[in-house]
Amino acid sequence: MTPALQGLLTIAIGVSGCVGYFYLSNQFIDKVLFPPRGPNAGRNINRANIIRPWLFLFPAMAALGLYLAYPVVETLRLSLTERVPGGSYRWVGLDNYVQMAAEPKFWEAMRNNMLWLIVVPAMSTAFGLLVAQLTDRIRWGNFAKSLIFMPMAISFVGASVIWKLVYDSRPAEQDQIGILNALYIFFGGTDPQTWLTLPFWNSLFLMVVLIWIQTGFAMVILSAALRGIPEETIEAAILDGANPFQIFFKIKVPQIKTTILVVWTTITITVLKVFDIVFAMTNGQWETQVLANYMYDKLFRANDWGVGSASAMVIMLLVAPILVWNVRNARKEME
Repeated sequence: MTPALQGLLTIAIGVSGCVGYFYLSNQFIDKVLFPPRGPNAGRNINRANIIRPWLFLFPAMAALGLYLAYPVVETLRLSLTERVPGGSYRWVGLDNYVQMAAEPKFWEAMRNNMLWLIVVPAMSTAFGLLVAQLTDRIRWGNFAKSLIFMPMAISFVGASVIWKLVYDSRPAEQDQIGILNALYIFFGGTDPQTWLTLPFWNSLFLMVVLIWIQTGFAMVILSAALRGIPEETIEAAILDGANPFQIFFKIKVPQIKTTILVVWTTITITVLKVFDIVFAMTNGQWETQVLANYMYDKLFRANDWGVGSASAMVIMLLVAPILVWNVRNARKEME
């Protein structure tokens, strides 16, 4: 079966299954469980209305339990055990965490993740805000927005392949197909640089890929927020003699501060889980290791499920406070 046909069949079966489930569950409630007839018709209708929402929520709750709650519990269990010959497990408590903390690669991954957290959300949000402001002031702004948003449609691996070609290096006697080295040679450089092997700088080159992707996301959200600012406040500032910079930084930015924080934290969560870009471009070599790639190496290369699961729990613990903060902010805005 071809992948395209398999995908179509999956969609058809999934959609028809959902429709069938909701139709049959309604029929079961109304015709079998609580039929609206007889002396208890009113009470049956009330009972059916109480149960119906939970019946509709059941598939989603089951899926979340199976694909989210269970993996978290199982990962926690694996992080506290050790595989022994024969396929069984032995309880070791916090030994996996102690072993992980003693490895230089883990701290390299932590250090790089902190660097990613400082640079990527800040730059993505700043560029997105800048583009959102500038494109609203030009006639072809919508076309510019579509071009900047386009990288969001590319997978992380696809974007990594594109940027790996940008950083490509060939011997000095050959033509450079990498744009960065071609420019470097054109402006007087002698030997082509292997950009992805330069410690510290290579991490920044990898961050450029994620900034390129996430700027479009930040631009769309912040552009909508800027358009929601009341015109009266801007007109009042203009009448008071404010220049464009003062209007932007003292009038517009304070009014969309909450949106900026939401964009920032959303990108932060993406950064904490970054894996594809590092795996596809450097595979964690040359001091570019990050937590997700470290976890992959432990789980699937070293076959060390204990330490790999422990690193997964570290990622979850780093992401959880940001998720809680986002949910609380969303609830406050809805109140």
